[in-house]
Amino acid sequence: MKILMVTSEAVPFAKTGGLADAVSALSLALSKEGHDVRIIMPRYYRIDRKKLEHLSGAMAVHPGYQEIWTGVYKGMLPDSTVPVYFIDHEQSYGRDGIYGVPGETDFNDNPQRFSLLGHAAFQLCKKIEWIPDIIHAHDWAAALAPILLKFNERHGVFKNTASVFTIHNIGYQGVYGKHLFPYTGLNWDNFYAAGFEDWDRMNFLKGALVSSDKLTTVSPTYAKEIQRPEYGFRMDGILRYRSNDVTGILNGVDTDIWNPEKDPLIASTYGVKSIKKKLLNKEALQKHMGLPVNPDIPLVGMITRLVDQKGVAELFGPTYGSAYRICSEIELQMVVLGSGEAWCEAELSALNQSLPNFSAYIGYDEALSHLIEAGSDFFLMPSRYEPCGLNQMYSLLYGTLPIVRNTGGLADTVINYNEQTGEGTGFVLDHLSPQSIYDTTGWAAYAWYNKPEHIKEMKLRAMKQKFGWDVSAKKYVDVYNAALKDIR
Repeated sequence: MKILMVTSEAVPFAKTGGLADAVSALSLALSKEGHDVRIIMPRYYRIDRKKLEHLSGAMAVHPGYQEIWTGVYKGMLPDSTVPVYFIDHEQSYGRDGIYGVPGETDFNDNPQRFSLLGHAAFQLCKKIEWIPDIIHAHDWAAALAPILLKFNERHGVFKNTASVFTIHNIGYQGVYGKHLFPYTGLNWDNFYAAGFEDWDRMNFLKGALVSSDKLTTVSPTYAKEIQRPEYGFRMDGILRYRSNDVTGILNGVDTDIWNPEKDPLIASTYGVKSIKKKLLNKEALQKHMGLPVNPDIPLVGMITRLVDQKGVAELFGPTYGSAYRICSEIELQMVVLGSGEAWCEAELSALNQSLPNFSAYIGYDEALSHLIEAGSDFFLMPSRYEPCGLNQMYSLLYGTLPIVRNTGGLADTVINYNEQTGEGTGFVLDHLSPQSIYDTTGWAAYAWYNKPEHIKEMKLRAMKQKFGWDVSAKKYVDVYNAALKDIR
């Protein structure tokens, strides 16, 4: 099967979050299954042309009432045969930032920039004489591709091509003034027919939800949640109407990178049969974060973006957040790695100064993130909503028991502890509040001190979980086949 991935991000070229990891990992997994997978994305300023192959001849793209000439460069996903095609247009992509920069978090010409990407996907296929069976678009920035397929392109060489659209986070929709709609290159009749109209504005994601042949999202529970008003960000009605076309497929984990048995970024590698060596990572983490070295006290780790989605207001809010109580009243240590909202960064700095058993690093450090996963006993992830989540899966593989909220991919991957039988792989809270975070963290600490045999069994059970992309890739192929069957 020939599959074109249309995306604004893919590792190692450009990344703001899990979207980039998922696109590359899924492409690699599908390629290993024998499929012809190719990726198209913008060539942002920081992607070095000198490391890419230039495809001769400029490419004309016609979004809206204009003709834009672009260059095309070609690279490869590392250690693979998966080509990545980069659309080169300085005016659109020759700048810092993917969607925006700190002073302008959402570029005002994003509708033009990502409409160009959608049109370029079809022009590229014609240029290289390769017509895909599936166009798989990811999140709002790639949403125009399945819409163009349905309304502009399916009457020609793409008549047997089907579309699949994946929602990685429905909270990001690409909503702009409708006066920018002509840049999509669609007729005004399509403003309503394709689903763009959103309270007299233009909504890219909504258009893809209406127009794509099949829809997927990144976990089974999230697929159900986004069909409810509290999680659907106003799109729940459309998703309920199209519920038969919505499939939740759990993201996988790149176990070449996240594997405690061969991780070069941790203090000591270990596995199920050598789990005692995990203590060496705990010692290294305590030293690195300036905490007292003590193997007998539970260590709670957290790696997060400091934004509302992650439950940081309930945990770190200066008025009612539970972190201060947790560290003051429960005998444990806590380490946090993250960055985000200024108020939360300031609160972490204040907790650093006032609590001897709390240590935070503001920013991001890849090596430290691996050491936190390996050296912690518990991993705290009290998300308000979590489409899939990766850190809870990393934690399980590293024998670090997650403390999570019962939502999205967290609900699909973490089994709640049963204190009678010792079964489970983590500790789950249902309601997001400072008190519930405090109570569930306290419950985990109680089990640490009073049920050590349960903790040991849970860690070993967690490390035996399977989260490879091979299973997910097969489920995507099922969706692709269903989409092709529907159009043919």
